[in-house]
Amino acid sequence: MIMLSDLYKKWYITGLHFECLGCGECCSGPQEGYIWVTKQEVKIISDFLKMSERTFRRKFTKRVGLRTTIIEDAKTRDCIFLEGKDGKKRCSIYPVRPNQCRKWPFWQQNLKSPDTWNRAAQKCPGINKGRLYTFDEIEKIKNSKSWWDK
Repeated sequence: MIMLSDLYKKWYITGLHFECLGCGECCSGPQEGYIWVTKQEVKIISDFLKMSERTFRRKFTKRVGLRTTIIEDAKTRDCIFLEGKDGKKRCSIYPVRPNQCRKWPFWQQNLKSPDTWNRAAQKCPGINKGRLYTFDEIEKIKNSKSWWDK
Protein backbone atom coordinates (compact mmCIF):
# COMPACT_ATOMS: atom_id res chain seq x y z
CA MET A 1 0.00 0.00 0.00
CA ILE A 2 1.31 3.41 -0.95
CA MET A 3 1.26 5.97 1.84
CA LEU A 4 -0.09 9.40 0.99
CA SER A 5 3.23 10.99 2.00
CA ASP A 6 5.05 8.67 -0.47
CA LEU A 7 2.60 9.61 -3.18
CA TYR A 8 3.62 13.25 -3.04
CA LYS A 9 7.29 12.31 -3.35
CA LYS A 10 6.62 10.96 -6.85
CA TRP A 11 7.16 13.76 -9.33
CA TYR A 12 4.96 12.02 -11.92
CA ILE A 13 1.85 12.03 -9.72
CA THR A 14 -0.17 13.65 -12.53
CA GLY A 15 0.90 10.97 -15.00
CA LEU A 16 3.18 10.78 -18.03
CA HIS A 17 2.66 10.60 -21.76
CA PHE A 18 4.05 7.71 -23.78
CA GLU A 19 3.30 6.09 -27.13
CA CYS A 20 5.43 3.29 -28.53
CA LEU A 21 6.36 4.31 -32.06
CA GLY A 22 7.98 0.95 -32.84
CA CYS A 23 11.34 2.54 -33.62
CA GLY A 24 13.42 -0.03 -31.70
CA GLU A 25 15.61 2.63 -30.09
CA CYS A 26 14.94 1.19 -26.63
CA CYS A 27 16.50 -2.08 -27.84
CA SER A 28 19.46 -0.51 -29.62
CA GLY A 29 23.07 0.32 -28.77
CA PRO A 30 25.54 1.88 -28.94
CA GLN A 31 26.10 1.26 -25.24
CA GLU A 32 26.10 -2.25 -23.86
CA GLY A 33 23.10 -3.08 -21.75
CA TYR A 34 21.38 -6.04 -20.20
CA ILE A 35 18.09 -7.67 -21.09
CA TRP A 36 17.41 -9.67 -17.95
CA VAL A 37 15.34 -12.83 -18.28
CA THR A 38 13.94 -15.15 -15.64
CA LYS A 39 13.83 -18.94 -15.84
CA GLN A 40 10.14 -18.75 -16.72
CA GLU A 41 10.80 -16.22 -19.50
CA VAL A 42 13.55 -18.45 -20.91
CA LYS A 43 11.03 -21.29 -21.09
CA ILE A 44 8.35 -19.11 -22.70
CA ILE A 45 10.72 -17.61 -25.27
CA SER A 46 12.35 -20.95 -26.14
CA ASP A 47 8.88 -22.50 -26.62
CA PHE A 48 7.92 -19.56 -28.86
CA LEU A 49 11.08 -20.14 -30.93
CA LYS A 50 10.40 -23.89 -30.98
CA MET A 51 13.73 -24.85 -29.47
CA SER A 52 14.89 -26.42 -26.25
CA GLU A 53 15.69 -24.20 -23.29
CA ARG A 54 19.23 -25.50 -23.39
CA THR A 55 19.68 -24.51 -27.04
CA PHE A 56 18.09 -21.12 -26.41
CA ARG A 57 20.39 -20.46 -23.44
CA ARG A 58 23.46 -21.49 -25.43
CA LYS A 59 22.61 -19.42 -28.51
CA PHE A 60 20.95 -16.34 -27.07
CA THR A 61 21.91 -15.75 -23.44
CA LYS A 62 24.88 -15.25 -21.17
CA ARG A 63 25.34 -15.22 -17.41
CA VAL A 64 26.24 -12.02 -15.60
CA GLY A 65 26.84 -12.86 -11.98
CA LEU A 66 23.80 -14.79 -10.81
CA ARG A 67 21.52 -13.43 -13.54
CA THR A 68 20.84 -14.28 -17.17
CA THR A 69 20.71 -11.71 -19.97
CA ILE A 70 19.84 -11.97 -23.64
CA ILE A 71 22.92 -11.29 -25.72
CA GLU A 72 23.39 -8.31 -27.97
CA ASP A 73 24.81 -8.02 -31.46
CA ALA A 74 28.57 -7.69 -31.00
CA LYS A 75 28.90 -4.75 -33.41
CA THR A 76 25.75 -2.69 -32.90
CA ARG A 77 24.94 -3.60 -29.28
CA ASP A 78 21.33 -4.05 -30.39
CA CYS A 79 19.29 -6.81 -28.78
CA ILE A 80 19.88 -10.01 -30.75
CA PHE A 81 16.12 -10.23 -31.39
CA LEU A 82 15.86 -6.76 -32.92
CA GLU A 83 15.45 -7.24 -36.66
CA GLY A 84 15.38 -4.69 -39.44
CA LYS A 85 12.30 -5.01 -41.68
CA ASP A 86 10.93 -2.51 -44.18
CA GLY A 87 13.25 0.21 -42.89
CA LYS A 88 12.07 -0.28 -39.31
CA LYS A 89 13.40 -2.25 -36.39
CA ARG A 90 11.08 -4.87 -34.94
CA CYS A 91 11.33 -7.33 -32.08
CA SER A 92 11.14 -10.88 -33.39
CA ILE A 93 9.91 -12.16 -30.00
CA TYR A 94 7.55 -9.27 -29.25
CA PRO A 95 4.58 -11.39 -28.04
CA VAL A 96 6.84 -13.07 -25.46
CA ARG A 97 9.34 -10.25 -24.80
CA PRO A 98 10.80 -10.17 -21.29
CA ASN A 99 9.19 -8.24 -18.46
CA GLN A 100 12.01 -5.70 -18.54
CA CYS A 101 11.08 -4.84 -22.13
CA ARG A 102 7.38 -4.63 -21.29
CA LYS A 103 8.06 -2.04 -18.58
CA TRP A 104 9.83 0.44 -20.90
CA PRO A 105 9.92 3.42 -20.43
CA PHE A 106 8.55 3.14 -16.90
CA TRP A 107 11.83 1.88 -15.45
CA GLN A 108 12.86 3.02 -11.98
CA GLN A 109 15.98 4.72 -13.41
CA ASN A 110 13.85 6.75 -15.84
CA LEU A 111 11.40 7.77 -13.11
CA LYS A 112 13.90 9.17 -10.60
CA SER A 113 13.29 12.75 -11.71
CA PRO A 114 11.95 14.83 -14.59
CA ASP A 115 15.57 15.12 -15.75
CA THR A 116 16.10 11.33 -16.00
CA TRP A 117 12.74 10.99 -17.78
CA ASN A 118 13.70 13.67 -20.31
CA ARG A 119 17.14 12.10 -20.84
CA ALA A 120 15.36 8.84 -21.75
CA ALA A 121 13.20 10.89 -24.14
CA GLN A 122 16.34 11.90 -26.04
CA LYS A 123 16.67 8.27 -27.14
CA CYS A 124 12.98 7.34 -27.25
CA PRO A 125 10.80 9.54 -29.50
CA GLY A 126 7.60 8.15 -27.94
CA ILE A 127 8.28 9.59 -24.48
CA ASN A 128 6.20 12.72 -23.78
CA LYS A 129 3.89 11.87 -26.68
CA GLY A 130 0.69 9.90 -27.04
CA ARG A 131 -1.65 8.77 -24.34
CA LEU A 132 -1.45 9.80 -20.71
CA TYR A 133 -0.56 6.99 -18.31
CA THR A 134 -1.93 7.68 -14.85
CA PHE A 135 0.20 7.43 -11.74
CA ASP A 136 -1.53 4.14 -10.83
CA GLU A 137 -0.90 2.68 -14.29
CA ILE A 138 2.77 3.69 -14.15
CA GLU A 139 3.21 2.14 -10.70
CA LYS A 140 1.49 -1.07 -11.82
CA ILE A 141 3.75 -1.37 -14.88
CA LYS A 142 6.90 -0.41 -12.95
CA ASN A 143 6.24 -2.94 -10.22
CA SER A 144 4.95 -5.83 -12.36
CA LYS A 145 6.77 -9.12 -11.88
CA SER A 146 5.22 -11.83 -14.05
CA TRP A 147 3.29 -10.83 -17.16
CA TRP A 148 2.71 -14.50 -18.04
CA ASP A 149 0.43 -15.10 -15.03
CA LYS A 150 -2.29 -12.75 -16.29
